Amino acid sequence: MHSLSDELANIERQKETTNRIVNELDRQIYALSDQIDRTTVDLLLAQNALAEKRAVLERRLVDISKRGALYGYQVLLAAESFGDLLSRYKYLYLVSRQDRLLANDMSKLQRRIGRERQTLVDARDALARRKNERTEELDRYLSLERERQASLRETRRSAREALQRLSELERDEKSLNDRIVALERARREAEARGAATAAAAITTADLGQLDWPVQGRIVYQFGTATGPNNTRIPWHGIGIAAPAGTPVRAIAGGSVSLAGPLGTYLTSVLVDHGGGYYSFYGYLSDATVAHGERVIKGQILGHVGGGSSDQGPHLHFEIRGQGGIALDPVNWLKTRR
Repeated sequence: MHSLSDELANIERQKETTNRIVNELDRQIYALSDQIDRTTVDLLLAQNALAEKRAVLERRLVDISKRGALYGYQVLLAAESFGDLLSRYKYLYLVSRQDRLLANDMSKLQRRIGRERQTLVDARDALARRKNERTEELDRYLSLERERQASLRETRRSAREALQRLSELERDEKSLNDRIVALERARREAEARGAATAAAAITTADLGQLDWPVQGRIVYQFGTATGPNNTRIPWHGIGIAAPAGTPVRAIAGGSVSLAGPLGTYLTSVLVDHGGGYYSFYGYLSDATVAHGERVIKGQILGHVGGGSSDQGPHLHFEIRGQGGIALDPVNWLKTRR
């Protein structure tokens, strides 16, 4: 859960950084757009001025054309003196030169403003592309954040369920332990009175020799397992997967001390094998024996249930030694080849 929280914090930082970049790009794009608008106005004004100058030049050319090809010479020949001739020539020359220079300057100005505007447009388009890339990146961060938040919620939910499951297991184990402690107390009291007790059906000589109560793969081992959010789950037995309805058989003869519901283990059977040894069978769909009944080795005690559990249909199987101490069943069962 901590790694998910850290990852979410990192995503949030990256998202904020990207968002700041997007906002800055927006500001730059706005500034460039404003500059483009002003440059466009300048370009339009230059185009209008150039059009006006060209119109003046065209009107002058039309006027000259109407007056004839010799109009310029006529102006010069109409001079009253040599000084007047020079003045008229200079006037015609300057007017023609000024028209050409002005038209040329306006054309250059138009091209320069056009280039400036295109440069600004290209810069704005480049910023817009960068903004789109950053916006897509921001969208990815938002999507990733939603996924991680969902994962975090699921992890927290799983952690709560694991803690609840752990609490239920502890409650059920206490109930089973209390029952075994009571049986052990009664057994010791009977021994102290010298009363006859049934011979133990299980001894240390049976280590590695007992038949499996049901055939199937082990879905959880004896000992402490790690659950969601590093929850420590103590298993006092093993889980053996098997199809629902598979017969569950006694590993040895004994007396049935429990045949009925036991908390989350649902229908369960506890067999007292004498000598302080007990076997427990949980997650049964039913019990085919009754409390106080004597059973023999291999007798059917019930059938596999547990379909609603996290592990699916399976048998929860425990072996308890003297004092109710949980023993690893794998050490007592035959090695499977």
